[in-house]
Amino acid sequence: MSPLPVAVTVTLMLYAVAMALATARLLRGPRAQDRVLALDFIYVAAMLVMLVLAIRYDSSMYFEGALLMALFGFISSAAMAKFLLRGEVIE
Repeated sequence: MSPLPVAVTVTLMLYAVAMALATARLLRGPRAQDRVLALDFIYVAAMLVMLVLAIRYDSSMYFEGALLMALFGFISSAAMAKFLLRGEVIE
C-alpha cells in the first residue's frame, strides 16, 4: 500500500487549517497591510492545494490552473501594494 493517499489527505487538511487561520487574520487584521498579507497567503495556499490535487489525480490541468493562480496573485499583490503606498494603481 502506498503512503501517498495518506500524505495527500494530511497535507490538504493542514492547508485547510492554514487557510482558516489566514481568513481569521483577513477578517480581524488591525491594518490594511495585515489584510493584504493574509489575502496573499490565502492565494498561495490555494495554489499549493491545486498542486497537491494535481499530484493526487495525476492531471496536468491542475498545474496549469496553479500557474494562472500564481500569475494573477502576483499581479494583484503588486497592485494592492502600490495602492496602499500611493493611493492609486494607475498613474
